[in-house]
Amino acid sequence: MKIFLTFMIIFNSLLMAADSAKSNKERKARAEKQLKKEMENEKKYAKEQTFYSEKNYDFKGAEVNKDSLDSVPELEPQYDFDMDSVYD
Repeated sequence: MKIFLTFMIIFNSLLMAADSAKSNKERKARAEKQLKKEMENEKKYAKEQTFYSEKNYDFKGAEVNKDSLDSVPELEPQYDFDMDSVYD
């Protein structure tokens, strides 16, 4: 009986060690796969950042002429505005 018990303990510990080694290999493979995926995402992000960079665009044509702002009338808020007639 002692021999059988000793054999079972040794056998189970060997199985656990083998399973642990297999688990480590799978964990490393998953980590490597995730790392490659994140590196591709980083390349994509870097490419998009160069696209969205303001240094590549000329915004001189979109600037507002300060002198022309005087001719724009100032709009007063309509405090007596009533939306009830819209829903009738």
